[in-house]
Parts: sequence; structure tokens; C-alpha cells
Amino acid sequence: MAECTEDRDKDSFDVMDLAEYAKRQRWWNRVFGNNSGPIAEKRSVATQLAIGGVTGWCAGFMFKKVGKLAASAVGGGFFLLQMANHTGYITVDWKRVEQDVNKAKKQLKLNAERPPAEVRTKVDEVSIFVKKNIILTGGFAGGFLLGLAS
Repeated sequence: MAECTEDRDKDSFDVMDLAEYAKRQRWWNRVFGNNSGPIAEKRSVATQLAIGGVTGWCAGFMFKKVGKLAASAVGGGFFLLQMANHTGYITVDWKRVEQDVNKAKKQLKLNAERPPAEVRTKVDEVSIFVKKNIILTGGFAGGFLLGLAS
């Protein structure tokens, strides 16, 4: 009889107020729920897609705007150089330009055969991150494409 009383004391539970528990949770946890995956972020699939999509859209939109600005600057610079060359303000030694371009091609061919160790380790880190966070990465890629299109 004494053993039965000890078992009841061991199995006692605390009463938890669910309203207080819900107030302490973040709003996105209340809306999307938690994912209990071992490696995945402790967020649900919908949360990961939303975070990836929003950040991807922002990155794509900014990439589009900055890309237009850079293309305009480079194109305008070439245009101004051609105008200056045509009007006689500057003269271009095309043989020297060709020699420099050929030298740069040779150097690129030599260095392109084997990438440095830093590049290989960064590529490995990125591939591991993408494999562990495939849902977040997929949302980012989709958002990035939408950002480029908008």
C-alpha cells in the first residue's frame, strides 16, 4: 500500500495555463507552428519558405536596380571613350591593347585549371548550407527570380 502512494507522487504533473503559454510564443510560431526537425531550423516549412521568399525578392529587386545602374555606367563610359577617340581627344594604341588582352587570357587559362583552396572550401560550405536548408534556399531562389521580374 505504501508503494502505491509513492508511485502517485512520482507521477504528479504541473498544470499549465495555455493562455499564458500562447502569449509567450512569437506570432509566427502561433501562425505557422514549429518544425521539430533535427537539423532544420526550428521553423515550419511555411515559415522557411516565407523568410526565403521575402529575402530573395529583396535581393533580386536590389540586384536588378544596381545592375541597371552598373550597366548604364559601363555603357556610358564606353560611349564617352569612343566619342573622345573619334573627336581626337585621346588616341588608343590598339596593338598594345591586343597584347595586354592576350596576356590576360593566358593568365586566366593557367589559373582556371585549378581553383585555389579558399574557393573550394567556400563552395563546400555553400553546398552544405544548401543541402541542410533546402526549403529556405528554394524560397530564396523563387523570391530572387520574382524580384528580378518585378
